[in-house]
Amino acid sequence: MPQASIPSPLFDPVSLPNGTVLKNRIVKSAMSDSLGDGRGNPTPAQIRLYRLWGEGGAAAAIVGEVQGDGLFPERPGNLVLAPDAPDVLVDRFRALARAGKDLALWLQLGHAGALAHPPLSAPAGPSALDLPGLSCRALTAGEIAALPEQFARTARQAQDLGFGGVQIHAAHGFLLSQFLSPLFNRRTDRYGGPIANRMRPLLEVVAAVRAATAPDFTVALKLNATDQLTGGLEARDALTVVGALSGSGLDLIDISGGTYFPGAPSASDRTTGGAYFRDFARAARTRTDIPLMLTGGIKTRAEALDCVTSGDTDLVGLARALVLDPDLPRHWQNDSSSDPVFPRFESPPEGGVTAWYTMALTALAEDRPLPAPDNLPSVMAAYEARDADRTHLWRARFGGAGPTGA
Repeated sequence: MPQASIPSPLFDPVSLPNGTVLKNRIVKSAMSDSLGDGRGNPTPAQIRLYRLWGEGGAAAAIVGEVQGDGLFPERPGNLVLAPDAPDVLVDRFRALARAGKDLALWLQLGHAGALAHPPLSAPAGPSALDLPGLSCRALTAGEIAALPEQFARTARQAQDLGFGGVQIHAAHGFLLSQFLSPLFNRRTDRYGGPIANRMRPLLEVVAAVRAATAPDFTVALKLNATDQLTGGLEARDALTVVGALSGSGLDLIDISGGTYFPGAPSASDRTTGGAYFRDFARAARTRTDIPLMLTGGIKTRAEALDCVTSGDTDLVGLARALVLDPDLPRHWQNDSSSDPVFPRFESPPEGGVTAWYTMALTALAEDRPLPAPDNLPSVMAAYEARDADRTHLWRARFGGAGPTGA
């Protein structure tokens, strides 16, 4: 017999400003699942994965790093919702949207900017940079002015294909986050300098996406609380951004942090400290009435419940926990002691933990056992070999790197 559900505020429904009602407070937050076919299209394994998370009881799931074109991808496993895609490829996105029948399924609108994968792109960000591990040109004022309509077009297409919403990505050092961060943004024009200028591209993108989509279509935002690196975006400026977003028509702000700027520690690889950005979420409550989601460091049912019952957040975003147990929401509803067991990695190399979870996602999607956590070198080798193979496929579809084909 099925277990009786344990009453908990974690499983109370929540209404978003657009009228969407989420069945509980648990969301599968965006990850770069890297399950595209190398040409920007969803795969059967990817579709199965999101169906699994729906069956597992999550209220919503966000498909990470969906690009509007092939020019500035994060990795060759990203999806690309291009305006010129033939019908047979568009049908794959419709199939992915249908995988969300048991949950709200949203696409994360990505643009890697300065962090675009060099084998696929000519990276470009707010400012020209030439640093160890990071080289890019500066976007022109005209290219920046074109961003709102580019994001809006992708959002409209997502809506037309049957997705329930989008999440605008302004975290973790990707393009809109780059504009917010003094580490990336050294401009002296209307897009640089004080935070009022640095947040201009983000505000314009939010306005364009909201105007381009139906009132009941969810428009969410992922925002850094901090870059966690000296000289980067700090909480004071991030709170100014939160305040400026009030009245923007956003339905949800997903609070996260950290950046892939060279030398920055990975927030997601921390092993202690609980919900990483909870203090910021508490402060953000005083700046906006937009519902909040807190992502990062939430590993137990008790902590997820406390984040919600305290009022610090309306929703909790889980990523790696839902790789380890895609049925975790259902387990938490039926058994308060069912917390995931996170693998331990001894002295992992840079990027090793991320590679392990990415390949674990692949195993989960293909109904195979997760890789052994004590064999990171072979996992990393498989991760890099797969990306190398897909790089050829990407370039065959989208051409040479960068807008000029250089």
